[in-house]
Amino acid sequence: MPAKLWQALAAYDRRVFLQAASVSGLAALITQAGRASAVVRPNFGSDPFTLGVAAGEPEADGFVIWTRLAPSPLDGGGLPPENIQVQWEVAEDDAMQRIVQRGSATASASLAHSVHVEVRGLAPDRWYFYRFMAGEAVSRTGRARTAPALSVLPSKLRFAFASCQHYEQGYFTAYQHMLGDELDLIVHLGDYIYEGAAAKGKLRAHRGGELDSLEDYRNRYALYRTDEHLQAAHAHCPWLVTWDDHEFDNNCAGDISEEKHVTAADFLARRARAYQVYYEHMPLRPSQIPQGPHLQLYRSNGFGRLAAFQILDTRQYRSDQPCGDGNKPPCPEVFSPSATVLGEAQENWLNKTLQQSGARWNILAQQIMMARVDRAPGESVAWSMDQWAGYDAPRRRLLSAIHAARISNPVVLTGDIHSNWVNDLKIDFDDPQAPTVATEFVGTSISSGGDGIDRPKDADRTLAENPFVKFFNGQRGYVRCEVTPELWRSDYCVIPTVTKPGGERVIRASFVVESGRAGAQAAS
Repeated sequence: MPAKLWQALAAYDRRVFLQAASVSGLAALITQAGRASAVVRPNFGSDPFTLGVAAGEPEADGFVIWTRLAPSPLDGGGLPPENIQVQWEVAEDDAMQRIVQRGSATASASLAHSVHVEVRGLAPDRWYFYRFMAGEAVSRTGRARTAPALSVLPSKLRFAFASCQHYEQGYFTAYQHMLGDELDLIVHLGDYIYEGAAAKGKLRAHRGGELDSLEDYRNRYALYRTDEHLQAAHAHCPWLVTWDDHEFDNNCAGDISEEKHVTAADFLARRARAYQVYYEHMPLRPSQIPQGPHLQLYRSNGFGRLAAFQILDTRQYRSDQPCGDGNKPPCPEVFSPSATVLGEAQENWLNKTLQQSGARWNILAQQIMMARVDRAPGESVAWSMDQWAGYDAPRRRLLSAIHAARISNPVVLTGDIHSNWVNDLKIDFDDPQAPTVATEFVGTSISSGGDGIDRPKDADRTLAENPFVKFFNGQRGYVRCEVTPELWRSDYCVIPTVTKPGGERVIRASFVVESGRAGAQAAS
């Protein structure tokens, strides 16, 4: 999309947001964080650290640590509208005896008494422990590690990626199993919460209607964060996070709602509330605090010279889904050169960042499937209009740029669709002889959809119709990855039963990618 058009769109977004904010008072709420003095010695009637702790954004010299004070987490937090001073410590040991850094931070009432501390000055490539104190209360101890120095080629990186955790539809057992995987990192690809109204007869209950207000979103995040396995996984190792649609509203696209009666002004005002609460509950940098309905979530994160994560946002800047959304035969809009998934600024940033990368493996951590899979095998054709398949021109641009620049070992990580896939990515999927440009690993849901099935009913036809698809499975779980300078291995860890606590884990399949050779092969 031309730069002038994007500038006009950005100005329009800001104008309609401010119109809504002037009515709702939202702009003042967002900007007042930290202005008041903080209560230094608060007295809590119960534990204020009910939502645990988390770390994120690991760099060679530090990371972000997070908590939120909420003695009554499901009822707005349960604290008066006063800022509270919180102490924090980072140590070399889990007994917190060898303290290497400590300080204080303000838990701002206007940001739901959340705390985001960017810790710097630590040694590279090592584990640390951290905790928070407020008044007489002490949080649980969390664990985080710094990344190797950018000049170093590490021998190994172990991480897991996950997405789509619907509280009502299943237990978060996958996180319980991650605790034994010796992970350096967890990557969450979106749908951390679901925004819909409470449904009857579910395993675990949402509360209230569809989310809209700040308190609605805060209570929903707090509900999810009270899950013991999710909370333990956050305390276990640092996370890299990005969102998809359900952190805000289903199938959102830029400033366009799937519900056609919703105005852009109302939509952006709600988006501002959703983005603020997302920030309040994630271990993001203080510099990433949203500006109204805008939060720049795309960014880079490196693990020495071994791997570079490019964390993408495929929701905030995209044009509307073509052909009326859903799985459809391609209409002319699919091939429009003005269509976008990333937006012009993010797309330019990604191309430049990839070209400048010195990493052995270049990882695109994003939300929607990039492979153009025909979802109606046989004579008919149906592509998902909500995935990259519905945006043919930007998909081709991205893969063509990766191919032309000879980017080292590009690997795409994907969530969103509640099923497992392994795909060879090609610029031209209509040409069976077209070179494979990159490898895509698609991870299933943590719990969304309830208990899945090993072989979906259309699996055989889907594999036959789409020869670049190497694996298709419909169970729940996560993907565990081990990366060395010469080899990438992805283990598809499935939880056959998520509708009962304590489900077992099964390694359903494993695939490898050799350095210098795009495309996945079944592991021997």
